[in-house]
Amino acid sequence: MVHQYSSPRRLSPTGDTEDIVALLAPRLAHFAGVARTEHVTRAAQEMNVPQSTLSRALVRLEADLGVDLFVRRGRTLALTPAGRTFLGSVERALAEVERAADEVRADADPATGKVAFGFLHTMGAETVPGLLHAFRADHPRVRFSLVQNYGEAMIERLRAGELDLCLTSPVPDAPDLVARRLDEQKLRLVVPAEHRLAGRRRIRLAEAAEENFVTLEPGYGLRRITDDLCREAGFRPRVAFEGEEAETLRGLVAAGLGVALLPPPAVPRPGVAELTVTAPRAAREIGVAWLAGRTDTPPVAAFKKFLLSRRGHLLP
Repeated sequence: MVHQYSSPRRLSPTGDTEDIVALLAPRLAHFAGVARTEHVTRAAQEMNVPQSTLSRALVRLEADLGVDLFVRRGRTLALTPAGRTFLGSVERALAEVERAADEVRADADPATGKVAFGFLHTMGAETVPGLLHAFRADHPRVRFSLVQNYGEAMIERLRAGELDLCLTSPVPDAPDLVARRLDEQKLRLVVPAEHRLAGRRRIRLAEAAEENFVTLEPGYGLRRITDDLCREAGFRPRVAFEGEEAETLRGLVAAGLGVALLPPPAVPRPGVAELTVTAPRAAREIGVAWLAGRTDTPPVAAFKKFLLSRRGHLLP
């Protein structure tokens, strides 16, 4: 009978950094423990691992690195110059891992954890502050990392794992996301105060077909809704200015540079008139989205439940 022996994996001098890290990482804590006690038996007792396991780990670590880390002196060990150099980096690396572990545990703590929450710029002045105030009445120590952006950018950050939840419009429909409609926001045609239509309270969007429009840039949800509503009204909007923030557009309208379809402002702005659009129906859906299949931490689960409970009365 022929016995086959598989030797332990060894580092190649030309090995990739990822291979080196994968091989060395499990042995670093063992090395640091022995370096701290200068004694394999005591280190094994402190770390609650078999002495034989610890000894083998040190032998393999030295073989992998190709240098001696310890000098044996009877039952004790002393670090070589290479060992002292290596220990400094290992201790920093282990401290960073411990810090990262503490951070993610803290973020998941039900009482004091963190929620990464994204929302549209138009919801930052009034809606989101009100939501956070109401939520923290029952969860006073939960922390938030807040991100304001347009819809597509927030969806990208959801997929990248940078956000736990986001309020966005239009409500996304994608297989890797879960989205729930929460509310609807009426859009108004905003015109300069001295505009020929400013005296009107209601208007059909088709009556603005010859106007210059100021809009958000392509890629923004509100821009897509504006284009769709104008198409439904029978025209393509003549875009004079494109911006990144709704209140900037309102300022451009006040300056007489065009008209715009916008949600109501948090605070009335002088210099403009805001008209109800009777046809087509001008509104945008607001929803909450998250990544499908992702396990929520307790604070994220609590805030998600809170948002879903606000269905139909999310907006002020």
